[in-house]
Amino acid sequence: METQEKKISQAIIQRLPRYYRYLGELLSADVDRISSGDFSKLMGVTASQIRQDLNNFGGFGQQGYGYNVKNLYEEIGRILGIDRVHNVIIIGAGNFGRALAGYSDFEKRGFSIKALFDKDEQKVGKTFGGIQILPMDRLRSFIEENQIEIAALTVPKHSAIELADILKDTGIKGIWNFAHTDLDVPDSIVVENVHLSESIMRLSYNIKSRNGSVK
Repeated sequence: METQEKKISQAIIQRLPRYYRYLGELLSADVDRISSGDFSKLMGVTASQIRQDLNNFGGFGQQGYGYNVKNLYEEIGRILGIDRVHNVIIIGAGNFGRALAGYSDFEKRGFSIKALFDKDEQKVGKTFGGIQILPMDRLRSFIEENQIEIAALTVPKHSAIELADILKDTGIKGIWNFAHTDLDVPDSIVVENVHLSESIMRLSYNIKSRNGSVK
C-alpha cells in the first residue's frame, strides 16, 4: 500500500517504532491478527489514536477483523525505511561508542555498522565485536567507498561540531548525534539529536509531577 504524500506529524512518527516493536513481539508469540481494541490495551494508546495514526498511511485494518499482524509489521517497517539495509559508522570508540557497536538489534533492524572511527592511536587497528576501529584520516574515503548513509557521533561537543563540517561534503544522509550540541548542517542531511541529559531531566520532572510536587 502506497504512503500518502502529505506531511506527517513528528508525534505520529515517534509512535511508529513503538508500534513496530509491539507487532514484532506479537509475531514472536505467533499472533496472526489483533483488533484495534486489544492493540490499544497492549500499547497504552487509545484505539482511536491507533486508527488515526495508521490512516495517515492509508489504513491497514479491516472492520470486524482487525489488523493482520505480519502485514502491518512489514508495512510499518517499509514506512520507517527499515525494509532495506542502511550502512552506518560510529565516530568515537569510547565506552558509549563501543556499547552502540555491540547492540545486536541494529542488525535486526537493517542498520549495518561498518566501522568505528577514533583519533586515539591506542585504539586504532583494534576490533570490537568484529568491527574495526579506523583512524580519522580514513573517514572521507571510507564513507564514499562503502556507501555510508548514517554517522553516529559519540564524541565531545567541540569534536561533534568539527565533524559536522567534515561530514557535510561526504554524501552522508543522516547524523545520529549523541553530543550535547546542535549541529549546523545542510537540509539534505537529517540530524537526530539524542540528548541524554535532557532525557533524564524529563524523567526527573515526571517523577516530581507524579508525586504532586510540581509548582
